[in-house]
Formats: sequence, structure tokens, C-alpha cells
Amino acid sequence: MGKVTPTPYLLTIDHLLTEEERLTWSAAREFCERRVAPVIEQHYERATFPKELIPEFAEMGFLGSSLQGYGCAGMNPVAYGLTMIELERQDSGIRSFCSVQSALAMWPIYAYGTEEQKQRWLPGMAAGELIGCFGLTEPNSGSDPGSMRTHARQDGPGGDYILNGQKFWITNSPIADVMVIWAKTLDHGSETPVIRGFVLERGMAGISTPETKGKLSLRASMTGEVVMDDVRVPAVNMLPGVRGLKGPLSCLTQARYGIGWGAVGAAMGVYERARQYTLDRVQFDRPIAGFQLTQQKLVELHNEIGKGLLLAYHFGRLKQHGSLSPVQVSYLKRDNVRMALTAARTARSMLGGNGIMGEFHIMRHVCNLETVYTYEGTHEIHTLAIGRALTGLSAFS
Repeated sequence: MGKVTPTPYLLTIDHLLTEEERLTWSAAREFCERRVAPVIEQHYERATFPKELIPEFAEMGFLGSSLQGYGCAGMNPVAYGLTMIELERQDSGIRSFCSVQSALAMWPIYAYGTEEQKQRWLPGMAAGELIGCFGLTEPNSGSDPGSMRTHARQDGPGGDYILNGQKFWITNSPIADVMVIWAKTLDHGSETPVIRGFVLERGMAGISTPETKGKLSLRASMTGEVVMDDVRVPAVNMLPGVRGLKGPLSCLTQARYGIGWGAVGAAMGVYERARQYTLDRVQFDRPIAGFQLTQQKLVELHNEIGKGLLLAYHFGRLKQHGSLSPVQVSYLKRDNVRMALTAARTARSMLGGNGIMGEFHIMRHVCNLETVYTYEGTHEIHTLAIGRALTGLSAFS
């Protein structure tokens, strides 16, 4: 048998992409390798976020990238997903920053805001001059967002709203200028509260955003709280275009879509490092990539990544044509994050003791993906959402 030329991937989607999509993917990869890769491990160890890169994220079109107008890049869903791959190939925390800014802070203003609200906030957010966050989760309200305790009460007919409550596990909150907050709201004269979205701004009296300390995951991402104590919010800061849980859940659908792509990038990163390491590492007088068990692990990682990439691409085209459902997004997020977490754990084992060292950039992904597995809908909740779609029976209320 002749000599085999090794190749890291037997499956590619390049031939399925437009020229613009290929250029977007290439530019995102080059930027992330040049600007994010050299600094990310240091930021992770120090539990700091590379704020100096925010203007460059904006210049690359990573902020509000899928939105049209207002200084946004207007990428199609596949091009947007390809940028998520490259951001998360470096670190889930970096992807989280761009994902929250785009899908959870800018998108609700774009989808549910007035033209005045869009003009007021979106251009600055697209330019990285205003940082946004999304406040839904609370200390006692996670998978059941309808049980939120944060509430708003209108002070007289047509008057301001007074908000009280606490949001928890909020990405970007310590540095946020703009906060999209969801609250059970009583309009003047109403006796039935309805969940509504409000845009709060840094500097409003009664807001504090303490940082969450002691994280062992997503350490290069800024996480905190949004605490509201009689915060007076003008009525013009309410998002008028949506009422009820549909508002925040539709935002999460946008973000989960990006996570489904980003997880593939994390898996690619750990697989490529494990493959190269096992080719270079010699034990028993041969590269450990030559041993059957090592090859089995590499094959499993490689094949699962290929399936995850095709799933993301397929759903991306559905989204582009307006036919992607929320439960299909649950399918994408659930399966690709599970795949990426398994890949990271397997790749870590292939490096032996070196797998836990920061310089090899695998253990960081293991820790990060443990969080991604849980946030924006736990693996279990997405499983039950898919089960409900398959059977017509709900396992939770």
C-alpha cells in the first residue's frame, strides 16, 4: 500500500458556500488567530475580558452582524454562523460577548423597538461604543423564566415605570451601558401583570451591576448581576413590539442558533490540537497517533464534528429562508454542544497530563463548555422541548 497523505478533514462545506461566505469565514479566522489567540489564555488565567478588542470586533462586523442597517454588517445566517465558529474556536467567552451583544441585546431592540429606539441605541452598539446585556435569569428563576420576581409598576397614566428585582448570571453586565431587562409589568389601571421588555441605561438611579467572582469557567467573559432598586424608567424605554414570554424566548432562539455554530468551532479547536499532538508525541518508539485507540478517538471526534457542521449548515439555510423553528434550534444547540463537550474531554485525555496545561488550550475549552452545556437552555430542557415536539406531550408545564 502506498504512502497516505494525511488530511485533518474528510468533509468540508466550502463548496456549499457563496464566495462572500467563504471570504467572511476566512477573514474571521485570520482575525481571531492574529488578535484573539495570542492573548486569550492570559485573560482566562486572570479572569479578565480583552476590552481592548471591542472596537476591532465592531470593525470586523461581529456586533449585530446579522442585522440590516444601523451600521450593522447584514450577514446572512450562514455567514453569521461561520463567524461564531471562529470566535468560539478561540474561546466560548469571546463568542459569548459577541453573541450577547448581537442576539440578546441588539436583536430585541431591532425586532421589538420603535424606530426612535433603534436609532438611539443600535448604531452605537454596532460600533462597540455601547455595550449591551440581557436580563432574564434570576437567582430563583432559571429554566422557569415565567416565575421571575422582577417587576415593574407604572407610575400614573402614561408615566414612568418603577422596576425592582435582581437578574443573575448576566454576561457583560459589569461593563454594560444598555441593559435589556424583562419584568412582570403592571400598567396603570391594570390588575394583571404581563412580561415586558425595558431598555435600562447605565447611570439610572438605583441600578448596580456587581461582577460575579470565583468562576472556574468562562473566565475571559464578564459575568455579573443587574440589581434594580426603585429604578425609574421612562415609558419610551419600553419595547412596544412584544408582550409575554415570547419576547425573551425569541431572543434566546437567536442566541442559541449562534451557539450551535460556535460549539463546532470549539470542537474543531480541540480536535486539531489533539491530532497534531498525537502526531508529534512519540512513545514506544512511534507517534502515539499510530496506536489503534488513539486513531479511534480521532476518528470519533472528526466524524462528529462533520455531522455537527452539516447540521449547522442545514439549519442555517432554513433560517435564511425563514423556515427554522425554535425546536430545531433546540436540536442544534443541544446536539452540537454535547458533541463539543465530549470532544473536549476526549482531546484532553489524549494529551495526558499536558491536557490540563493552559499552553495546550484544551482544558480551558472543557471548562467553558460545561457552562455552554447549561446556559441558554439546559441540555435537559432542550431534550424535553424536542420530546414534546415528537410526542405532543409536555413533560413540564
